[in-house]
Parts: sequence; structure tokens; C-alpha cells
Amino acid sequence: MTLELEDVTLDCATYGPKDGPLAVCLHGFPDTRHTFRFLAPHLAAKGYRVIVPSMRGYAPSSISRTNNYHVAALANDANRIHELLGGDGRAVLIGHDWGGGAVYPATAAEPERWHRCVSLATPPLAVFGQSLLTFTQLRASWYMFYFQSPMADGVVPLHDFDFVSRLWAEWSPGYEAGEDLVHVRKALENEENLKAALGYYRAMFSGEPLDKSLAHVQAALFMAPTVPALYLHGKDDGCILFSNFVNISDHLAPGSKFHVVTNAGHFLHLEQPEAVHQAIDSFLEL
Repeated sequence: MTLELEDVTLDCATYGPKDGPLAVCLHGFPDTRHTFRFLAPHLAAKGYRVIVPSMRGYAPSSISRTNNYHVAALANDANRIHELLGGDGRAVLIGHDWGGGAVYPATAAEPERWHRCVSLATPPLAVFGQSLLTFTQLRASWYMFYFQSPMADGVVPLHDFDFVSRLWAEWSPGYEAGEDLVHVRKALENEENLKAALGYYRAMFSGEPLDKSLAHVQAALFMAPTVPALYLHGKDDGCILFSNFVNISDHLAPGSKFHVVTNAGHFLHLEQPEAVHQAIDSFLEL
């Protein structure tokens, strides 16, 4: 399925019955929609109409026509998918990594669209921001700052994207990511797609004016949420360190849940799919 949004064309994988409640799944970096190969069919079997886009800039989706890769743009994409597909108040929004970060402003900006949401591996933005004030998280997040340099454009794809392979190995120790990396290389092999993926990080620290058309989403970045959320985090995550989290529950809506998945790192939904599916099932059935 191809969805035409104002700023981007999103190529989406679809699962499940067309008349089921909508479930939108958003991937992160350095990853692709293939990351939901276990969760999407599982949700479809539960009766959901599951939509899994390649995120803006990741082939086969298009790059942003305005070069906008701010998290507010990602959140707005989720809400526009809901609008275009005629989603209703039963819809759920699920995201991992950057997709998880987009879940919070998407649901805070337009809460009437979403029944519940799930974020994997990315805590509420205020919590992550606090963790970046610690030495340990800053050290783990070194790549974010390296990506600000144009040098990254040439270094990341060297030796068949060995840089990306090493990130996966550090973030989820012991997980064999060979299948996933095949899809990542294909999604980012063109220079414009790689620059788009790095653009997510560059937008974090950009001093450029934000898109006025997304003002309501940008205003929701640190807004108190009203949509109940399930937050899942791998205990052995080498990307975003669980040890630095403070007061997660204070930044989630009433009715939210927080659960740490053991024997899992950053890609917990691939490392421990049954545990993740069970936690999501229990939350969505409340």
C-alpha cells in the first residue's frame, strides 16, 4: 500500500482484516519495517488491521519533500495515516526506537484518534532528555553527536554498513541481526536515503525554525499525555540505558504500564517476541 501525505509518500506493508481496528507500527534506526515481522502478524491474528510504513526517508518510502525529519513530523505522519485510512477511536499506535519516540507527541497532539499506545525502547522524551545529563548515557549516545558531522555520510556505509552492524551488536548483545541488516542495507543504500536517516538526529539539534504547519504536534512534545501507554524496555539495552531512568510513570497517562523485559536488549521485540506479545496483549485487552 502507498499513502500520499503532503510531505512524503509512505510505502506500507499491511496485515489483517480491512475492517479491523487500526494498528500502526513505526520502526526506528538503523532498522526497517521488517522489524515488525513477528508483531504485525500477531496483531493481525487478533483482528487488527496492521499498517507498517517504511518511515519517511527509508526506501521504498520517499524522502521528505521539505527535508523535515523532526520527531514532530514522524508523529504527524502517524496521525495522517490514521486519517487517510479512516481509523477510529479503537486504533492503537506502536513504535520502536524513533518510532517509539514519535508515539508520545502523536497521541498527545491528537488523542481522540488513539485508544492506546505502545513504545518500545524509547522512554518519554522528558525522561530521555534527563538521562542525557548523565555521563553514562552521553557515552552510550556518542553516535548521535557523531551523526552531526558530514563525515558520517561517508563513514556509515563503509564495508557494507559495518558501522550499522556494530551498533546492532552493541545495542542487543548476542542477538544475530543478519536478516535485519539485509533489509537495512537495502533501505539506506542510496545516498539520499542515508542522509534522511541521519537527518532524524540532525533535526534534534538543528537551530532552524520548525514547520509552522506542525505547531500543534510540536507543542505536544513534552505535553502531559492522556492516552494510556505501555512502555517496554529491554534490561540489557546498550543504546538507551535502563539504569539512568527516573520517574517514568510521572510522564505517562493514567492507566499506563511500564515493564522491563529480561534477556533482551534494544531490539527486545525481536529478541523476546513472545514476552513482548504477551505484554502488549494484556495491555490492549484492559
